[in-house]
Amino acid sequence: MEALPVDAFAAEHLPGARNVPDQMSAELAEKVAPDRAAPVVVYCSGPYRNRSKIAAAAFARLGYADVRVYAGGKEDWAQAGPAFEGSRASTAGGALIGGAAGAGRPS
Repeated sequence: MEALPVDAFAAEHLPGARNVPDQMSAELAEKVAPDRAAPVVVYCSGPYRNRSKIAAAAFARLGYADVRVYAGGKEDWAQAGPAFEGSRASTAGGALIGGAAGAGRPS
């Protein structure tokens, strides 16, 4: 789950990600992750942003049993080299994300 605004998600996101852009509601959670027992991994731009932590806390409050944060987010993904999906995905393999590699994988 990408916890960034719709335009950032549309531009580039991790393959297979779903967008949870703003306030988490029970209706949105049910739409993007109908199985509350399945793992939910939330990420945002990188390790120094809090959107992923806020979204993960919302999923947990809504009763999701296995919620994780990919702390490195898009920054880490770009540094690792895998492709993004989205309208800018064909450009320079993640060069749109600046900074050093993020810390860690989903935990």
